[in-house]
Amino acid sequence: MVVVMAPEATNADVQAVVDLVRSAGGTAFVSRGVSRTVVGLVGDVADFDALNLGGLAGVLRVIRVSAPYKLVSREHHPDRSVIRVGGVPIGPDTLTIIAGPCAVESAEQTLRAAWMAKAAGAALLRGGAFKPRTSPYSYQGLGEEGLRILAGVRAETGMPVVTEVIDPGHVDLVASYADMLQVGARNMQNFALLQAVGSAGRPVLLKRGFSATVEEWLSAAEYIAQRGNLDIVLCERGIRTFENATRNTLDISAVPVAQRLSHLPVIVDPSHSGGRRDLVLPLTRAAIAVGADGLIIDVHPEPTAARCDGDQALVDADIRQLAEVASVLPPVMGRTLAMSPDRSETVAAHP
Repeated sequence: MVVVMAPEATNADVQAVVDLVRSAGGTAFVSRGVSRTVVGLVGDVADFDALNLGGLAGVLRVIRVSAPYKLVSREHHPDRSVIRVGGVPIGPDTLTIIAGPCAVESAEQTLRAAWMAKAAGAALLRGGAFKPRTSPYSYQGLGEEGLRILAGVRAETGMPVVTEVIDPGHVDLVASYADMLQVGARNMQNFALLQAVGSAGRPVLLKRGFSATVEEWLSAAEYIAQRGNLDIVLCERGIRTFENATRNTLDISAVPVAQRLSHLPVIVDPSHSGGRRDLVLPLTRAAIAVGADGLIIDVHPEPTAARCDGDQALVDADIRQLAEVASVLPPVMGRTLAMSPDRSETVAAHP
């Protein structure tokens, strides 16, 4: 951490900063320039944060040099991590596709969507049993019935299940059915939920909040990691900007930025970012080209009848194109397409 003193700061102001830092067990190094004095701090940043250094007389600003997230940072973990979900890898050497219906509506609809996803190259099945919606009158999901449907489809197809949890009180229930717990954009800073999923013993998919900075996103992941769970996958799903031509603005630059700052895998959601079926495949190509470790994509057998986000769901006509993209582009980026485990292995993991 660096404390930048104002041009009018006195020697007494500088000494007050030094004394306060030393009282907290830190070390302060004073560097005097022609027009500005800076104080470099060495020690526990959390202790320095509690000192309210920015409020001291003569202090212009306080600049944090080290990352506020330690466990998910690459500072002490230079190699990028590979996270396994039901035997399926997500990491730097593979491209992993997660696909399925945005919401579980029925056993038939979910199974049909799962076979579509698998035909497109997906290794993991997504599906929402609990749906946090902007409007309280929108479809909220089937709850535990939806979880049972997902478990049945997993037994039929062999695809491990990724599903969202929205309440800390539901974490154990969802974890008993799912292979991976998803924390959605609206809950990225629901700290009680982050701590609960961190203790659940399942890999976690953490979506970026639509108004969150990359640092806030990684700090949210730190809440999960602090509970002993480093099996975290980050998901860029678009942020809110002034542009309304798309549902959200896909921050494609966030992928390499997050990969540089954190050892965790980073995937992209082209469905929720674009919000339109015709944008999903172009954004998918962009995500693969920028180096994303995976994709999470909505598919639906009858999107016109979908209870949730039908406009962005891929249909049968799109599956062949997605399969072609998934087979052609990953090798160009030095990756292989991740495959689902043998069905017997998946069923054995969830008797």
